[in-house]
Amino acid sequence: METIREQNVLNISLTILTEEISKFIRSLLNKKALGPDGILNKVLKVAALVIAKDLAEVASHCFTSGIILKSFKKSITIVLYKEGKKDYSLLGSYRLITLKNMLVKVLEKHIANIISKAVEEYRLLP
Repeated sequence: METIREQNVLNISLTILTEEISKFIRSLLNKKALGPDGILNKVLKVAALVIAKDLAEVASHCFTSGIILKSFKKSITIVLYKEGKKDYSLLGSYRLITLKNMLVKVLEKHIANIISKAVEEYRLLP
């Protein structure tokens, strides 16, 4: 069985720096609904100075080990109706909102940055 390190063809660092975590946390919007972890983004921003190092270690461990906690996979999905629709019996009259664990949001932002950099560096798109 190959590990993530052996699959690291694009020479991407699997370590997340504390500064990156802090930057991602600062970029979170304050007035968002709570996810399954019950942590408000506003509270997370205040606590970031104290917990950013630990969050970076947890995130780095997820990348290097390839292990994702079950709690990271949980989300809450809410169905909202779109105002002004004539027929609410149609699926297109609704939209889904997914509320995720806070650390998952931070990890997703990091992964999105990695993908963007790789696409640019290796010219993967025309």
